[in-house]
Amino acid sequence: MTEPVTGIVTPIRLDYRYTPGKASSDFLRGIKEGHVNGRRCPSCAKVYFPPRGGCPMCGVEFTDTVTLADTGTLVTFAIVNVNFANRVIDLPYVSGEVLFDGADTATMVLVSGVAPEEVRMGMRVKAHWKPREEWDYSLANIDYVEPIDEPDRDYDSFKEYV
Repeated sequence: MTEPVTGIVTPIRLDYRYTPGKASSDFLRGIKEGHVNGRRCPSCAKVYFPPRGGCPMCGVEFTDTVTLADTGTLVTFAIVNVNFANRVIDLPYVSGEVLFDGADTATMVLVSGVAPEEVRMGMRVKAHWKPREEWDYSLANIDYVEPIDEPDRDYDSFKEYV
């Protein structure tokens, strides 16, 4: 009897060239310098992070860049028990959506510095940046977020982001 196939590794390559627009270029230049920048809609005043060129709700072009804190609230999360091929990480790990302070959109990040069974919605976190010499034009400059010594936020204060 043969063993069932439980996985397969297939080499694949996808070449593409990405040309960022103004909002993405400003964001990428900022993150390279260690700034967390979003964009504010002049109509509804929502702040989008990472920024976009225009507001998806109002349809107007963003004009204001907003510097955000690198602290935030973990609004939801998943405990992951399956690794992916391009990153060596101990299982299980936590992937979460963080609402950075000053933003109106949550961003997916790796959560570390806390046991998976201790992670909770509303937990206050701070970005853990890679060493400066490793920084590039990428959100990956923030390696993960980790808990900080602040009280959890009440669910009602972030439930619209879940």
